[in-house]
Amino acid sequence: MPSRATSTSLARNAFAFVLAGGRGSRLKELTDRRAKPAVFFGGKTRIIDFALSNALNSGIRRIGVATQYKAHSLIRHLQRGWNFLRVERNESFDILPASQRVSETQWYEGTADAIYQNIDILESYGIDHVVVLAGDHVYKMDYELMLAEHVATGAEVTVGCIEVPRPTATAFGVMHVDENDRIVEFLEKPADPPPIPGKPDLALASMGIYVFDARFLFDQLRRDAEDPDSAHDFGRDVIPFIVRHGKAMAHRYQRSCVRNEGEQEAYWRDVGTVDAYWEANIDLTSVTPALDIYDRDWPIWTYAEIVPPAKFVHDVGDRRGFATSSVVAGGCIISGAAVERSLLFTNVHAHSWVRLEEAVVLPDVDIGRHARLKKVVIDRGVRIPDGLVVGEDPEADARRFRRTESGVVLITQAMLDQLEAG
Repeated sequence: MPSRATSTSLARNAFAFVLAGGRGSRLKELTDRRAKPAVFFGGKTRIIDFALSNALNSGIRRIGVATQYKAHSLIRHLQRGWNFLRVERNESFDILPASQRVSETQWYEGTADAIYQNIDILESYGIDHVVVLAGDHVYKMDYELMLAEHVATGAEVTVGCIEVPRPTATAFGVMHVDENDRIVEFLEKPADPPPIPGKPDLALASMGIYVFDARFLFDQLRRDAEDPDSAHDFGRDVIPFIVRHGKAMAHRYQRSCVRNEGEQEAYWRDVGTVDAYWEANIDLTSVTPALDIYDRDWPIWTYAEIVPPAKFVHDVGDRRGFATSSVVAGGCIISGAAVERSLLFTNVHAHSWVRLEEAVVLPDVDIGRHARLKKVVIDRGVRIPDGLVVGEDPEADARRFRRTESGVVLITQAMLDQLEAG
């Protein structure tokens, strides 16, 4: 294993390129106004903050973020929360929206094309390695360790992988590897995923994380850009080509996952559905959640909005403001309301006789008196009318809002406006 000094120098000469242009359509109305990486998570952060924080905590000080779909919310967050990297310290933070830099008619056509269109910017930094990251997953990972393994194996590309049950692997790009973790075949969403050697019930699924030598990557992107039959995508085109013609290695997430003694699993989540999003947020209210967001040794950096502390008021009869087994962010006012096993983002106001149970409430939501809301996700800025009841009548919930098969109800202001108009 390389020394810490060696791996640190690798990180300092690397560039983290975060792909954050996707919509994430399975999150339904949560991504009507924002890209998936900009969706709120965990009471204070956005999803993209995890990939960015991993890069920063790993020692990488040159970072770029490619944006495309409805990027204003994401760009505003990046400008406010990630503007502390300084060129005087050989640091940089580039926001790279699709801007027709290669052609006046060409936006980012694929994940590989997003980097190809910015090659001149990356080359200007004189970097040795590029770490390509998806900006829409929740996890804690030390990229230094993956960089060191990449160099030690002499790979041309190293692919970050997680071990998943073979039936689950049909939804992923799967790495078929030999006994040394060299990738011998890349299969996109295979019906019969190949097992891991020695682990017949598991398969290696791609995390959308790739490490390249910078010069090799630029050559491959230029080659791919000239291929008229390519979709200019890493998973569909670039990685399979290298697997066939070069040396591609799999890096197992367990080797670089950051966790403390309280975290039992190698936590990684694609919170890409309403159910998965609700579940991952509600899990944070557990006594010992699967993801420790309180780990001061691996902080999740974000835009720190200046707000007053949370406030709980009234204790008269049944008008009591309290929260149990919940995460409540700053600026919240729990005014005579009962909050149980819920996660409240910044500046939520729950008025008297409100009852929240298993609720994920995004910032700036105002909940009117006597409302009873169970197993809900409430979008930012929603005004819940007095007396609204959700989570007790499945048929009524499905008529008025978006209800998933598992019973999670997504509420947006547009849905409430339509309800009121009808």
